[in-house]
Amino acid sequence: MEKTKNTKRNGLVALAVLSLVFVFMMAGCVGSVISGGTVQMEESPDESFAIITISGTIQAAPASPVDSYSYNHSNLMNYVDSLIEDETNHGILLKVNSGGGTVYHSDEFYLKLMEYKEKTGRPIHAYFEQTAASGAYYISCAADYISANRNCRTGSIGVIISYVNMKGLYEKLGLEEIIIATGENKAMGSSAGTLTDDQRAIYQSMVDESYGIFTDIVAKSRNMDIETVKVLADGRVYTATQAVENGLVDKVEGWEEALALMEEKTGVEGYKKQFASSATLLDQLLYGVGQIMPQSDMEIMEEITSSQLSGVPLYMMAD
Repeated sequence: MEKTKNTKRNGLVALAVLSLVFVFMMAGCVGSVISGGTVQMEESPDESFAIITISGTIQAAPASPVDSYSYNHSNLMNYVDSLIEDETNHGILLKVNSGGGTVYHSDEFYLKLMEYKEKTGRPIHAYFEQTAASGAYYISCAADYISANRNCRTGSIGVIISYVNMKGLYEKLGLEEIIIATGENKAMGSSAGTLTDDQRAIYQSMVDESYGIFTDIVAKSRNMDIETVKVLADGRVYTATQAVENGLVDKVEGWEEALALMEEKTGVEGYKKQFASSATLLDQLLYGVGQIMPQSDMEIMEEITSSQLSGVPLYMMAD
């Protein structure tokens, strides 16, 4: 029975590999848009503003190593640095579609955008597509003007820390996590541990501190008093219309309107997009195979417990 199962699995993998090879061979015939390094998707005008896409989970490493649109923290930080030195650049338009991410990376990119404004005096606008929540809204607080698609969900101002407690599953499978540590709190948050009241209080103090930073930034960015912001910042998500009514967004409009306003503000019509990917065709092929290969129960467990978001303070909307 097991032999038959493995044979079927190997057959599926082989078929998938052949299919992917065929797809990439065909893609090579018409020309690939991804090369090793930065990909410029259109002609570069002499005078322009930059469109920066904030898409997917805001975290250290891209959620997908082969997706040019996936949030890539180091590339975006470097790109803004290059814009600071680029005298042909006249501003930044953020195109946002993200439910947030880690506290650290949201804050670091926000500070980089604020550095850009301080050093250049150039404007930053933000346009919200389907979702611009939590850490994505945090980053957008660097913008002088925020508009949103009428179907956008935004807000979710708050902080969360979560981790998966696997203790019951370990016991069922006959597994034991052995921890050797110094101090009673060193191993708190382990996959097989149970939080004490004191440990919960430690985590709560962490999220409270990050929450205070978040609400303070919103208050300064949107010219609100802190108490008004805290009433809005209970973690809930707002529609675009509600966000305009409560002061979190300036206007409900479409992408073309947001683009036209940025052109008017900067005095230039040309813009540049930066999509960065270091993925080769072989990288894409191997990643595609990995995505369709069946996973064992142990592999799934390891993936859950080793997530780069587990036990980390997040400015992130709950799905």
